[in-house]
Formats: sequence, C-alpha cells, structure tokens
Amino acid sequence: MIVKEKEVKDYVTKSKIGEYAINPYVGCPHKCRYCYASFMKRFTNHPEEWGEFIDIKLSDKPIDIQKIEGKNVFMSSVTDCYNPYEAKYKITQEILKQLVQANCTLQISTKNKLILRDLDLLRKMKNVSVAMSVNTLDENFRKDMDRASSIQERLETLKTLYENGIYTILFMSPIFIGITDWKAIIEETKEYICEYWFEDLNLRGAYKYDILKYIAKNYPKVYPTFERIYVKGDKQELIDMDNEIRDYCNKNKINYSDYFHHEEVMSNRENKKLGKNLIEGNAINN
Repeated sequence: MIVKEKEVKDYVTKSKIGEYAINPYVGCPHKCRYCYASFMKRFTNHPEEWGEFIDIKLSDKPIDIQKIEGKNVFMSSVTDCYNPYEAKYKITQEILKQLVQANCTLQISTKNKLILRDLDLLRKMKNVSVAMSVNTLDENFRKDMDRASSIQERLETLKTLYENGIYTILFMSPIFIGITDWKAIIEETKEYICEYWFEDLNLRGAYKYDILKYIAKNYPKVYPTFERIYVKGDKQELIDMDNEIRDYCNKNKINYSDYFHHEEVMSNRENKKLGKNLIEGNAINN
C-alpha cells in the first residue's frame, strides 16, 4: 500500500449522493473489484491500481455544523471511512466527535466491523443510520470480490448496532444477477435490519472486463445473462428482478428504499433525500 498524508481545507463537500459528503480518505484498501469509485483516479492522478493506495486527509478546520443543519450528510461516498487505516489514524472518529453536536441526518456506509469501536459516539446521535454492504452469503464469492470484513462479521456488526438502538440499513450492492440470492439475504437478516437498499451492478471502465471475465470463468451458466445486460445493453432482466424484489418486499412488509438502477438514482434529484424512513422519524433509538 502506498500511504500518504494530505492536507485538505475541509472534510465536508457538496455531493450528488445525499446533500453533503464526508470522505476522510482518498482510495480504499478494501479493493472491491466492482468499485465504481475507482473513477476518482482521473482526478487524483494516482498511478497505482485502485485498492493499492490511500491518502490520509488531514484538516485543522472544525466541521461547520451550522452549514449542515437540517441536511443529509453521507459518509462515505467514494471510500470506506472505516478502512483498516482508520484504526491508526482515527480521522473518522474525530469527525464523529464533532458531529455529535450537529443537527443533521448522518448516514455512514461501510464494509468494516471497525465501526463498532465508535458505538458509544453513534448512540449519542439523534439521526444516524449505518448502511453495511452485503451482496452474498457465500464467503468464497466475497473473498473474490473484496478485502473487507467477512460476511459473518458484517451481519454480526449490523445485529450489534441494531441491538444498541442504531438504525440499520443492509445495502445489497452490487446485486450480481443470478449469483446474489437477495431473498436468502433478506430472510437471514430481517430481524435486525430497519431498511434495505438495493443496487444493481454498475459496470463501466477498466473493471468491466475484469468482472465479465471472472463471471465467464467462475459462473459460466449465468454469463449469457451478463452478456445480454452489460455487453448488448438489454436490461429487461434487471428490470424484471427489480420488480420482483419490490413485489416481495411489499408483500412481506419489508421496509426498503428503491435505489436499484444506479444511473437513474444519480440523475433523480429526489434521491438526495436518502434514508427517507429515517428522516421521517422511523428510527428505533431515542
């Protein structure tokens, strides 16, 4: 890993995901093979492969809690604020200490059990939710896709958060059609998940061909489906799966927000209001 410390003017930035974003790091050592945040290299000029570098953001400027009052703040949109280097640098922890006093809706997205270190801080917050990405119950598939916490560790983390009054979101992303058993994941976790988010696989850039090659080799039976969707552009099977998921959730009274089609979500301004169920007062704590 190439590790560098970098001075920044402010941790809080405007964002297309939510209203404001806080990304305490540049890059992410979890090295998810499907990570569309790898586009950041175009702006940061890192020559290293995605997942092989991390910049530690350092800022002396306090969080302007007046600026984010009543707003949605998302941690982290293009990195994981609980990557392994957070254990040493504690940037996220110091930010959370300031946000305890903020009147905002805070959403944290991670794949790392390290978030439990800051459980006491999270418990002090009024409007906070934690989204943890889980797109499989197959640990072998998970190992092929990322270097973050194991599936079991993620599920145990979500359960612990729920038991401590934190609004839990299982972010089923990205869904690999024909591989992700979305129904099994829901049934396994529904007792301690407040809300589900769903997102399809967003293939673009250099990693598109890596994923397609992986599918062809390891899941040849579903490769024709991937070819139709991601090579030929026929997304009907994705639309059908999206409808099936929504019908299942509605029938079984599963609380969810439909963020399925990535490009549509990003282009719809209403989706800046992430976590509408939390904002509307359905949080289980306080």
